[in-house]
Amino acid sequence: MIDGLVSGKLYGAATERTGQSGRPFVVAKVRAVSGEDESLFVNVIAFSDTTKAALLALDDGDSLALAGTLTPKVWTDKHGDAKPALDMVAHGVLTAYHVKRKREAVRGADAGGEKPMSGAEQARRMYGGGPDMDDDL
Repeated sequence: MIDGLVSGKLYGAATERTGQSGRPFVVAKVRAVSGEDESLFVNVIAFSDTTKAALLALDDGDSLALAGTLTPKVWTDKHGDAKPALDMVAHGVLTAYHVKRKREAVRGADAGGEKPMSGAEQARRMYGGGPDMDDDL
């Protein structure tokens, strides 16, 4: 298996299904640009509750990045041409919404309209630096 990070746009809507064992999962297709005017389809399956919820919240055409295990595949189009594809078991999803929430969490933004933190303060909160951390690098 290959661990990978794929970014692209959701192709159609993600759908929730139930396996023979009764375990729910979500499937989706992502269209990722792989070169000049070429794209690659990634068939995605997700079992994690957070990953499933994130995929189901997206609409057709929404941008996203997925992390998970990849399996390369080949499919044949209606003209008989072989095309590459990937199957992915997604472990994580990142969207523009997630990025905004993470930025706000790092900045310490709240409803009170606090002033944004300096870069040094962000580093202290993220990496646990002490008060002796020097702002001048």
